Order: sequence, then C-alpha cells, then structure tokens
Amino acid sequence: MPKLFSDPEAIAEDIIRDVGTNLVVGLPLGLGKANHVINALYARAAADRSINLTFFSALTLEKPKPASLLEKRFIGPVIDRLFGGYPDLTYAGALHAGALPPNIQVIEFFFLAGRWLRVPYAQQHYISANYTHASSYLLSRGLNVVTQLVAKRVVDGAARYSLSCNTDTTLDILRARAEGRASFRLIGQVNSELPFMPGLGDLPGNEFSAVLDSPATDFPLFAPPAEPISDTKYAIGLHAAGLVPDGGTLQIGIGQVGDALAQGLIVRHRDNSQFHAIMKRLAPGTEQLAGLQTGPFEKGLYGVSEMLFEAFLGLIEAGILKREVDGVMLHGAFFLGPKSFYRALREMPPDQIARIQMMPVSFTNELYGDEVAKRRARVDARFVNNVMMATLMGAAVSDGLEDGQVVSGVGGQYNFVAQAFALQGARSILALEATRQAGEGTQSNIRWNYGHETIPRHLRDVFVTEYGVADTRGKSDAETIAAMLQVTDSRFQNELAKIAKDAGKLPKGFEIPADHRENFSDRIAAALKPAREAGLLPSFPFGSDFTEVEQRLIPALQVLQEAQRTPLKLPALLWQGMSRPPDAADRECLARLGLDRPTTLAERAYRALVTAALARSRAS
Repeated sequence: MPKLFSDPEAIAEDIIRDVGTNLVVGLPLGLGKANHVINALYARAAADRSINLTFFSALTLEKPKPASLLEKRFIGPVIDRLFGGYPDLTYAGALHAGALPPNIQVIEFFFLAGRWLRVPYAQQHYISANYTHASSYLLSRGLNVVTQLVAKRVVDGAARYSLSCNTDTTLDILRARAEGRASFRLIGQVNSELPFMPGLGDLPGNEFSAVLDSPATDFPLFAPPAEPISDTKYAIGLHAAGLVPDGGTLQIGIGQVGDALAQGLIVRHRDNSQFHAIMKRLAPGTEQLAGLQTGPFEKGLYGVSEMLFEAFLGLIEAGILKREVDGVMLHGAFFLGPKSFYRALREMPPDQIARIQMMPVSFTNELYGDEVAKRRARVDARFVNNVMMATLMGAAVSDGLEDGQVVSGVGGQYNFVAQAFALQGARSILALEATRQAGEGTQSNIRWNYGHETIPRHLRDVFVTEYGVADTRGKSDAETIAAMLQVTDSRFQNELAKIAKDAGKLPKGFEIPADHRENFSDRIAAALKPAREAGLLPSFPFGSDFTEVEQRLIPALQVLQEAQRTPLKLPALLWQGMSRPPDAADRECLARLGLDRPTTLAERAYRALVTAALARSRAS
C-alpha cells in the first residue's frame, strides 16, 4: 500500500530519498496537477542546487490577471469567488518573472492559449507534439516521478484512487511500466471536489508509491466560468450542427464553439422547425441548405473526445448523446470546466456515470490498438476543432505564429484530422472566425498564405466560419480557393481573389456568387436575432458561474473594449453616458463595479462610459 502523508514537504523529502536528486517529474495536463506536491518539490530544488528537477507538463492553469481598473473591479470578485482557494503553481510565477533557478527546467507541449507569448524561456522549452506522442517523449527523457491529483473512495476497507480528470497520458505510461518499459513512482494528492470516475482510471492503492491526503492540502478545483457565446460563435456552431448525421460519432475540441455546436444540436433535436428557420436565415444559399443534416436524433450520437466539458452533459440530458458502444456513450481522456460540471459528475448516479468512461489518450485520439473495434464504433464520425487561421488552399494554422511564437499547441488536432481520413464516412470540421481585431483594424483569418501551418493543405476537408461551410476534400486548388472565398468576410474577398488570380490559381473570369457577397457581421446578427429573442440561443446555454448582474455587465464591457480599439468612439460613449442618467438596473451594475458613488474624475468617466455601454448592449 502507498505511504500516506499529510504534509507536502514530507512527501517531497520522501520522493527525493526514494528516487534521488535527479528528478524528471511528469505533471498531468490541466486540472490534474498535484499543486502542493509540485510546489514542495520546487521549493526543495530551489533551496538545494544539487537537486536537478525537470517538470514535463502541458496546459499550466493560472488565475486571470486583470490589468485595467474596470477589469480589476469586475473580475477581481469573480477570481476570489471561483479561484480564491486555488494554490498557485510556484514554477509558473517564476517563469513569468524570469526567475527560474538554473537547476529547474519546465518543459511543456501545450500552452494555455496566448499565456506564454513573448516569454523566452517558455517558448524555448516548448516541445511541438501530437498529444498521443507526449507519453513517449516523457519516457525517453527518463521519467521517474508522476504526480497526480486523484479522487479517493474506500471499498471494503481499502482505499482506491481515481485518476478522474486526467487518464490521458497517465494510463499510457502506467501500461509502459506494467510492460517493463518504464520505471517511475506514481504520487497521488487527494482532492475532495474531484469526481470519482469509474473505468480504467479506478486504481488500487498499490499502484501508488505515496499519497498526500489531508484537509490542509485540499483545495477548490480550477473552474473557469463559461464564457458568453457571441453571434459569430453561434453561427459557426449552427453551421457545424448541420453537418452531424444521426447515428454518428462526435468529437469536439477546446473552445466556445463547442458550446455553440452543442446548443445548435439541441435546438435541431428538440425544435426542428425552429432549427430549419434559423438555418434558412443564416445559410447564404439554397445549395448549402440542401446539404445540411437537419433531422432530430433518433439513433443518437456516440461521443469520443479527448476533452470532456459541460456541453457533453447537455447533449446527454437532451437525449442526443445516447448511442452506446459496449455500454458506454461517451469516452474521454481529460476534463475541465466550471464548478457546476464537476458537481454534476460527482452527483451522477452510478448507472449513469458508468456510461461515461475516461480512457488513455491513445484510445480517444488514435485508431491503432484494437483498430477493428474502434472502426466499428466510430461510424460517420465528425471531428470538430478550432483553428486561428486558414489559407485559401486549405492549410490550417492552430497553434502558433509565423515568427515561431507558440500560442497553444498541436494537442490532438492532427490526430483527429488524420482519423477523419482513415475512417470511412468520417469528416474533419475545422472552425474559425472569419476575422479578428488587430489594433484599430480588422484582419481576415482566411489568408492567401501564412508562414506557419498546423494542418497541411493535403489534409484539407471541411472549414466552417460564421458565413457558411467550405467542403474542400478531394477538390482541386481552384475549387478549394473558390469554396474558401465563399466563407470569407466580404471586405476581403476581392483582394484575396485577385491574389489567387495573379498567382494563376483561379481563372481570370472567376466571380464570387452573389449569394456569398453579403458576408457581413450585421447579416449574421439579423439572422440570429429572432432565435436569440425566443430564448433558443442563450448566451450561457449550460448555465453560468457569473451572477445575473455580472451577466448583464459582460456585453457592456465588451462594447467598451471594442470602443477602446477605436479612440474616436470613446468620446461619443462618454457624452452619451454623461447625458443619460442610469436606471435602477444600471445602478445595480454600477454598484457591482464600485462606480455608484464615484469620488474621482476617473471614476466619473468610467461611470459614464459603462452607463452608455449598458444602453448599447441592450439595444444590440
């Protein structure tokens, strides 16, 4: 049985005595990090330079760090409420400060999006890797310790520990240890909020060398609140919802498009006539409407996704995710979400939680290894993932910039794109917003070319923007370019078409069809407005950890943020706010920001700006 500890420093000392002073420590991606054990090991190595410590990890979770006065006043109480007891990872603070001791290394293969841009150490020690390859890289570097947050349950007087949120790489390296290909100590830290997930990650105590289990080291799980779904994200999700066949298989990647897609599927299933009406307003032409899957889900879907999040539970509740494979309707490899998601998993009855199985990432993201069974299960699969940019010839940019800076990571995206081509009837759906704000201007996310790519153009398949669907699989370069232009924002279509023609990749006489010449955000907002007003497309379809007042403030603060990108808009907002007294609902919002009784000139200006922004957000 494992040695039991209540003190992080004591378990760190035990690890060093047992393993030695050359520590190669694997940390699970995201939620599953044993923060107290990690920090204790860091403190020992920082104090004793004879200890060489390497952390190998991905997706280091950090609390939000507000910058402006309004950000601090809005997000500060949210941070205290949702993350107040979450222990910061010491190594992350040292990395940001450029103060990592020379005997400590931190290597990651996936970043929290944008968090490590322009941080030289993090950028230099990043490993570009498919998620399924990460475990082999760990083993090749001499992994000798794995620390993991676990859930605990006592069965017949003996403790059992669930890997819960992170079976992903841990189960793969445990298999390597069982086969004699690895030797490492598995260290657990018990967390009372972590759901006990049945299946392969339900382990006996003798799999662990030591376990930290104490009320003093228990902490609230990292629980990022759901973000409101914009019109753009809803349009993308609805288009994607029309590509999912009944009786098929569904994978969804990280991001808010997943919530929008899930809600689109729910509307399609529960109120089919409304779904038809929404898509008729949203789709740019009859050709695209004719190709949509629009019926309810009689057979239902089977889910196999590296990441599980709250929207999957919404699909189960709606009776959409119900096609079972060997008694299981949803296989996943890791999860992350708001507090309500963790609570729902903890409180789920045994017969229901048994139909959700956490698996190694080699299971979810690969076909090889029981390939016959996987092919039989993953019929008509739709793999839906997000990208930052795409080129007119079908390459996708998801993880980094052309100057080499890494934004996030490849993760499992390439795995799922490859599966889409290996499985009969499967499709890869890559979702992106057609434009992005860059300073005071707007740029197209569909480019002629780009100096970095994540998915090469020979794996081009389906791209979805808010303006529609571009099916590029098996198409010629000219056909692909024409399809991509149809889902491009109309402000950039002519310029991009000219570049393609000048390069000899489009006929000189090519014209973008009239149906696709109205790709503007105003058209999308108008198309979705009736469904928004009818409550079919709520900003938070699966609930929110934000209060009602905070939910009213979020769109207003977004209006203000957008106005700050264009300085000429700020004076107009300021004047509107100064000339319009706030009503009772506005005063409640102002009080939440501490602006109900301004005492300084800056506070009076912010009060006016927020008042005007609240009015505009209600009118939009």
